[in-house]
Amino acid sequence: MIKRLAHICIHTNDLAETQRFFCDSLVLEKGFEFEKDGDLFGFYIKLGGKTFIEVFKGEPAEVGNIDHIAIETDDIDQVISELRANGYEATDKKLGGDYTWQSWTRDPNGVRIEFHQYTEDSLQFKGGVCQVDW
Repeated sequence: MIKRLAHICIHTNDLAETQRFFCDSLVLEKGFEFEKDGDLFGFYIKLGGKTFIEVFKGEPAEVGNIDHIAIETDDIDQVISELRANGYEATDKKLGGDYTWQSWTRDPNGVRIEFHQYTEDSLQFKGGVCQVDW
């Protein structure tokens, strides 16, 4: 019944900077745009398959804000390098308690983004219990 994440919606005060972060730095493709009263109001960003980030111009909601989004990558070192080369901060990669490589950043709107690179031992595929200390 449930297949995959369809999209995460975020709000931004700066559509151009948000597009630069996702499309230029992370080399993702814009899917389509939303217009309102003849002006650009938002867009979809393709994450692969049928998964997207939906971006709209406006203030973030006061409740129900996204804590973070997790994006799978097959080359976490390249993601970190691209972000840093484009002037964005990215943490060094770390092997999480789930045996998945991770790195963290924030988009221009303050949304935390976790990048995941799965390993053969990732609990997402093997199951088990992830022991955390945070």
